Amino acid sequence: MSATPLHPMLERLVVSTGRAALAPADLDSYLNEAGDSVLFCGGDPVKYPECLDVAVVLPQLLVAFPGRLRVVVADGETAQVAQARYGFTRWPSLVFLRDGQYVGAISGMQDWPAFLSQVGPLLDKPVSRPPSVGIAVSAPASHCH
Repeated sequence: MSATPLHPMLERLVVSTGRAALAPADLDSYLNEAGDSVLFCGGDPVKYPECLDVAVVLPQLLVAFPGRLRVVVADGETAQVAQARYGFTRWPSLVFLRDGQYVGAISGMQDWPAFLSQVGPLLDKPVSRPPSVGIAVSAPASHCH
């Protein structure tokens, strides 16, 4: 469980989904459960106010795809761990997983039709390797001509 206090809207999401907000130590045990899950990585609601909009829409996605997904809410520190692991670069992000393996991500607030048109295919998509956030690589100066 998370030790970080959540914004009331995010707390409501946690309560409505019946899942605890995850601390980093709990991440693997929750995500490795069988089936499809969506990891909600909202980021700081003050810095990324869209996260509150996505927190409102996410329960509606569960209604649109009944029984297909379980929601896991990442606290701030867990969301940072998830970003490094799953390579998303924008907040908020919904990371879709199957049996603990990466399927894809939707970042930012979308129009309702856009959410629907992206979630459906993600539920049918095979697992894949998550994208890399990328690490800057620099090579030493070469003296070859």
